[in-house]
Amino acid sequence: MTDETFKPPVDATKSEERKSATVRQAQIRQAKARLAQGAKSAGNVNPITLDETYGELRDENRVVMRHTIALNLDSFRAAPEDFAARPARIYPPLQPVAAPFLSVIIPNYNGQRFLPTVLQALQAQTFRDFEVILVDDASSDNSVAWVEANFPAVRLLVNRRNLGFVKSCNAAVDAAHGHFVVLLNNDTEPEPTWLAELTQVICANPQAAIFASKLLLFDQRNQIHTTGDLLGQDGIPRNRGVWENDQGQYDQGGEIFSGCGGGSAYRKTVWQQLGGFDEEFWMYLEDADFGFRAQLAGWSAVFAPKARVYHHLSATGGGTLASYYVGRNTLWLIVKNMPTALLLRNLPQIVGAQVKIALEAARNYRGAAARARLRGQLAGLLGLPQQLRKRGVIQQRRQIADQALAGKLV
Repeated sequence: MTDETFKPPVDATKSEERKSATVRQAQIRQAKARLAQGAKSAGNVNPITLDETYGELRDENRVVMRHTIALNLDSFRAAPEDFAARPARIYPPLQPVAAPFLSVIIPNYNGQRFLPTVLQALQAQTFRDFEVILVDDASSDNSVAWVEANFPAVRLLVNRRNLGFVKSCNAAVDAAHGHFVVLLNNDTEPEPTWLAELTQVICANPQAAIFASKLLLFDQRNQIHTTGDLLGQDGIPRNRGVWENDQGQYDQGGEIFSGCGGGSAYRKTVWQQLGGFDEEFWMYLEDADFGFRAQLAGWSAVFAPKARVYHHLSATGGGTLASYYVGRNTLWLIVKNMPTALLLRNLPQIVGAQVKIALEAARNYRGAAARARLRGQLAGLLGLPQQLRKRGVIQQRRQIADQALAGKLV
């Protein structure tokens, strides 16, 4: 016999393992090549995916590896020998805190001279279940520091830059803890029973989303600024009772179309459902627009005649600013919200009102407010495509019939 006769037999199992390992290594090299080529073309090479250990993992394990190890591999550092873990700290359990019934929100822009009056009036309220939020729109006066020093219980929201009245209100409502939010101008003085009277009307009207106060002039306290907003068939919002002497002619309460944002309460759930004020309005008529959308959604607005607030008329606004935004936002208010049947029915009145305003402004073109009104109307026309897109969503969700809504217009 030769020596070959006694050669040990080849271990078939080991041969197969070597063959499998060779094939696996080839597959890994091919996978690396594909990954490298893909990463190169994408301009982003991830070295973790080219690691042999990572590459040998089964597909179902790669997600686990990626989330538990791979993402932290670059920042991983071994603990030193003298490492000592922080001792566990035991904190007392959080105490449950009941949300206030009301959140009173005061938008402020350079209104420090008015803040003592309004904040002291809120301190004197007979109804106490409320919080106060002052949202400051990047004032250049000392408003924020003064409130911090003199009214530390007031919650402060401070914008780094001027965002406008509407965005400030929306941000404050988002931060509010109350079940109802109450917007109050900084240049006002509510009577001590204001919130108590407002709360009674809120509780008596579960079908309503908006609750309007009676606003009177600060310096002529028997003269009405508004007892709630109305909307004409021509699409022009109106202050009910404006410039009339208050002789109790509106003290019966009842339904209105919407409320003035300078002294009205809003059901927070409805506010959130409707998306709050339209931030493209910036300021002026945002309250009428919200009221219109609330009416379309099937909610009502009511007047609280004994909830009285005294207001410095246009103390922090007005003039050319108001003329521009009212001119623009009136057109957007109509286009967004007026149902098609009512829009067609009232079109002659709507167009006639806008033409009349434009002609009046043209006759007084030398005045800055008149020119601002014309610029506002032009901006309103140029912005109609965006408002038409909003209209599609609003009208699709409408819950009130044309006839019922027509009965609410004057």
